[in-house]
Amino acid sequence: MDVPLKPYKRDSSYSYALGVFPTLELLDAQPESVLKVLVSSRGARNEGVAKIEGICARAGIKLEANDRAVDRLSQRENTFAVGVFRKYTATLDAGKNHLALVNPGDMGNLGTIARTMLGFGVRDLAIVRPAVDIFDPKVVRASMGALFRLRACYFDTFEEYQAAYAGHNLYPFMTDGEVSLREATFREPSALVFGSESSGLPPHYRTVGTPVRIRHSLEIDSLSLPISVGIALYRAATGVELL
Repeated sequence: MDVPLKPYKRDSSYSYALGVFPTLELLDAQPESVLKVLVSSRGARNEGVAKIEGICARAGIKLEANDRAVDRLSQRENTFAVGVFRKYTATLDAGKNHLALVNPGDMGNLGTIARTMLGFGVRDLAIVRPAVDIFDPKVVRASMGALFRLRACYFDTFEEYQAAYAGHNLYPFMTDGEVSLREATFREPSALVFGSESSGLPPHYRTVGTPVRIRHSLEIDSLSLPISVGIALYRAATGVELL
């Protein structure tokens, strides 16, 4: 399947991994989804580009030298490779711990969170709409390709997610959560639940599972979403108290 190399649109059936490292992650984690790979002549001496060329040759993946397309799609002069891939769907593992994001609205944050999840061994991501597109090239780049190793699934409502994975213990993170992160005990399989960057979770989430709060100084009103998720994932994964 060949596709026109146009600027990304959300309703496209394919997307782009911009850069050498995200493209290598795509080729390693999701080779069956790769449509083709573009490389720039500026990367002729780049080690990563050489690896990409070798992988494509062995796997029979189409490799195209196309400086103009790489520059147009990436809008950066230092981009040497672009992986073109078909969007795919995934089902969450019912026996593993989950992260659930309700209405995430920032592509950079979603990519950072995907990379953090992988760092702490959580590979299942539930996303409640409305939400940004996890396959947007900006998300892919911010994740450094980590999202290709996750199982991500969208849900129209949080209740839909609850019904699908009723066996999970829910831990919504809220500034007024009844249990501090230091005191929280995470029973597996767990789902750590976070709201949007701008407003967090609505008040009714206080009745969902065990609401948890992350203590911080009074100098700020709240922590950023990626920082909060990182702290929670670290605590849940290691049991180490941060504060």
